[in-house]
Amino acid sequence: MKQHPTAGSPEKAALHPRNRHQGRYDFAQLLALSPELAAYVRPNEHQADSIDFADPAAVKAMNRALLKQYYGIGIWDIPPGYLCPPIPGRADYLHHLADLLAASNGGQIPRGKGIRVLDVGVGANCIYPIIGHREYGWRFVGSDIDPVAIRVARQIVAANPGLAGTIDCRLQPNPADIFRGVLKPGELFDLVLCNPPFHASAEDAAGANGRKRQQLGTAPAQPALNFGGQAGELWCTGGEEGFVRRMVAESARLPTACFWFTALVSKRDSLYGIQKALDKAGARAVRIVPMAQGHKASRFIAWTFLDEAQQQEWREKRWK
Repeated sequence: MKQHPTAGSPEKAALHPRNRHQGRYDFAQLLALSPELAAYVRPNEHQADSIDFADPAAVKAMNRALLKQYYGIGIWDIPPGYLCPPIPGRADYLHHLADLLAASNGGQIPRGKGIRVLDVGVGANCIYPIIGHREYGWRFVGSDIDPVAIRVARQIVAANPGLAGTIDCRLQPNPADIFRGVLKPGELFDLVLCNPPFHASAEDAAGANGRKRQQLGTAPAQPALNFGGQAGELWCTGGEEGFVRRMVAESARLPTACFWFTALVSKRDSLYGIQKALDKAGARAVRIVPMAQGHKASRFIAWTFLDEAQQQEWREKRWK
């Protein structure tokens, strides 16, 4: 197995160069497009307009405005208590994934509806498929174990005509499975992406939530609610390492169904066990790609089971 960690210091890295969300938010433009956001805009300690990022309602309003401003999404909403992810970080993962494909394609990003991407755990928000389609024209399948999440994601797709025929949301009927029960016979994907549940238990998730509130300066007296997210979005047995190891094991049973399997890895310590699993599974190549937004360092791990001849055949059939 060849392993090629990406060079550079993730701690000092900025948003991806193609990420639309560089610099400060343009609140004047956001408010013009989405007046409802005004209820949540306040001066921060530097007397600049901002929102309380510990308030799920404020983050949801912000996301709605950003999706309208940058991606032409006119109707977007999620039920209370469901994960409301920050848009810039989600966009960063997708831009780095585009670079991953380009590195396997002579430096050219494969674009258009011929490129198919599986989003494992699409959530009610459907953010990855929306941005991936708007930026690169890719088609998506989004899977989830939560029927409500799938129903809401489908509603978002149906409510925005520009997404018609580009995003297929499928219920995973067995929470113990990742690919089985979702992939159809003979179905091929150029990419699999996944933002796995990071925590190993509800208690771990609650503790992380408390630390996040402290970092954001939220008053301790405020109720210890999470920032949004159902149990399946926040934690699972074995945490992120356990989830990705299961993902590796299942992907090894479908070695030619996808060019690059990938997953976000929040904790650097999780990489050792995941890499051992990849060695055991017989991955042909592995990439570890660092990312960062501000002071928060993250990364994703990517692997393929295709040898050089299979990769060349894939490129000629699907990317030319």
